[in-house]
Amino acid sequence: MAINVLPVTGEQPKLLAAAIALGDRHKKRLGLLTPPAYRKYADDGGLLVALEGAEVVGYTLFGLPKRNQHVRLAHLCVAEERRGKGIAALLIAELRRRQSHRLGIRVRCRRNYDLGPMWSSLGFVPKGEGFGRGGDKETLDTWWLDLGHDDLFTEVQSDALLVVAVDHSVFSGLQGAGDEQNVEESRALEAGWLADLIELAHTPQLLLDVREIEDRAERTHQRAGMSRLRSASPEKASVSARQQELIAALGKRMADVTIDDDMRGRLRYVAETAGAGLQVLATRDPELERLADLVWDVARVRVVSPALVTQHVDELRQAQVYRPADLLGTAFSVEEVIPGREGELVAFFQQADGDSGTGFAARLAGLGSDGVLWRRELLRDGSGHPVALYAWAMDGRRLNVSFLRTAAHPLEETLARQLLFMLKRLARDRGAQAVCIADSHLSPAAKSAAGADGFVEGGNGFTALVVDMCGPAEAVSEEAGRIAARAGRTTSGLDAKTSPEIVSVAERVWWPAKLTDTALPSFIAPVKPRYSAELFNVPAMLLPRADVLGISREHVYYRSAGRRGESVPARILWYVSEGSAGEQGKMAIGCSRLDDVVVGDPEALFSRFEHLGVYGLSEVRNQSEPTGSVMALRFSDTEIFPAPVTHARLAALAKGLGLPLSLITLSKISSALFQAVYEEGHRKT
Repeated sequence: MAINVLPVTGEQPKLLAAAIALGDRHKKRLGLLTPPAYRKYADDGGLLVALEGAEVVGYTLFGLPKRNQHVRLAHLCVAEERRGKGIAALLIAELRRRQSHRLGIRVRCRRNYDLGPMWSSLGFVPKGEGFGRGGDKETLDTWWLDLGHDDLFTEVQSDALLVVAVDHSVFSGLQGAGDEQNVEESRALEAGWLADLIELAHTPQLLLDVREIEDRAERTHQRAGMSRLRSASPEKASVSARQQELIAALGKRMADVTIDDDMRGRLRYVAETAGAGLQVLATRDPELERLADLVWDVARVRVVSPALVTQHVDELRQAQVYRPADLLGTAFSVEEVIPGREGELVAFFQQADGDSGTGFAARLAGLGSDGVLWRRELLRDGSGHPVALYAWAMDGRRLNVSFLRTAAHPLEETLARQLLFMLKRLARDRGAQAVCIADSHLSPAAKSAAGADGFVEGGNGFTALVVDMCGPAEAVSEEAGRIAARAGRTTSGLDAKTSPEIVSVAERVWWPAKLTDTALPSFIAPVKPRYSAELFNVPAMLLPRADVLGISREHVYYRSAGRRGESVPARILWYVSEGSAGEQGKMAIGCSRLDDVVVGDPEALFSRFEHLGVYGLSEVRNQSEPTGSVMALRFSDTEIFPAPVTHARLAALAKGLGLPLSLITLSKISSALFQAVYEEGHRKT
């Protein structure tokens, strides 16, 4: 009987249930996923099933990250009695066909499963290895299947880990204690496909809970297991203060809850998680889950079950990695490193593996001895603590970075991403065509951010291309090829037929390149001056904000929920829709990459995107329609035009191209008009 492969959504309960049952039969190898997790994959377009007649004999479960544009394979499962019939090949072939516009398919698999020949037969090639989160620290191989894009941007796959604190209810399950459901749900956090997405951490409260275990053998067993988790050590004073805030809020809002020693312990987990700069606490304790809303309001910690972590790992990870809303609330300053005081920075920025204190200080002090004019810049937070160090110099059309360090800080990953974009902007402004980071002891946060930002690791460090060109795809990619050759790299060509997904990745890693003859859509969005000032500082605010880091890389903008052809990925032009007098002040001020468009409940979207924005909940609610829904536009890597394009000039450009122009609401525009406005905004004065 022929095998048919077809997609399944959450609206097909029988097929979904059959896939779940098949996965449960093989959960010892696949790891446990709860039915809601399967349903979310299905609703997100990530479930294909293989049918023999009416029977589900195989399935593949996969994620579709919007930022990295690859396919992340979570499960490839074929019923044991049906193996050897080519069902896995049929599933992968259909997955390739449906996702051919993406870069490739990535999967992590335990080496001791001996499935290398199978992955090779399906067209995958090995792309590195790592260790799993389980007690045996098994080796996990990474396999990659290119989808016909010549491995063009596979370096972009670097993923920052979501760090998840766990309480004793989850940790005991990881150690095999408790009922079967507790063990299975907790151990789902150690599934192989999550190994390069999350890292589990413990706080001091877990040590106290383990100490209270009466059985000595179990107590010893659990203590030994803690070595598998990252140790988070928050400052004691800040933890105590946050715990008192939680207790006070609990007494006011949930007077029926008894604040006994057990409850104080629960709140201590929350306070320590917040104090360590983490945002996610996994628990199976219903009393702690009951406090989730209060905990978020007071401590900005998300209390979630292990199942919710597996369902929403991408959203939670993105919220941790980049938190521009927190940047806005912290005053940063930049200064030159004072000669002779390099040794004072050792404690903040030296790295392991040979980067000793004296060696670090000597190398930093020695910059400039070769006659090169190095700028050694130190970033401090509002308390005066050093949080980042970078040293740069121009070398022809290349911006060289000899030091790039971030110190331990709750916003370290956010700062790393912001600094990399700042260096790209600096390179473009100085006429450089490449950024070369030669720091052999790059901070882990900076290394992860670099991999996700188009930097390619080579013998001399990390290099990113800066392709300052707006035009046809072939011309832009040829220019990228010339720049890459000078940097000792190669890159493949793109053309007008390249998929929007790949074009969007190219525009990100070759920033500020724009490939205008492709199918990547462009939109223009009117924005009121108030929000334009808060998002982009245009028009400038009356009370100027510190902008040593530039405007945030990623933000969210809310509007009414009516659909007008929005799609992602895309480009978006920003148009200030109100002026001080008539048409004066109305202007196109810049452009961004549109990463996501989501329609939903105002409260739910605010909670999801709060880490990105300048909007309060009441302002989000004000954007909702009578239906109660609102639209969130998530965008990134904004360029502010050196020369804003006035309303009159914008209208003239559209008229000259014979194109209509609507500036009342979010509207789709042609690539030709986008290019004309973009070039006008960058005209030489």
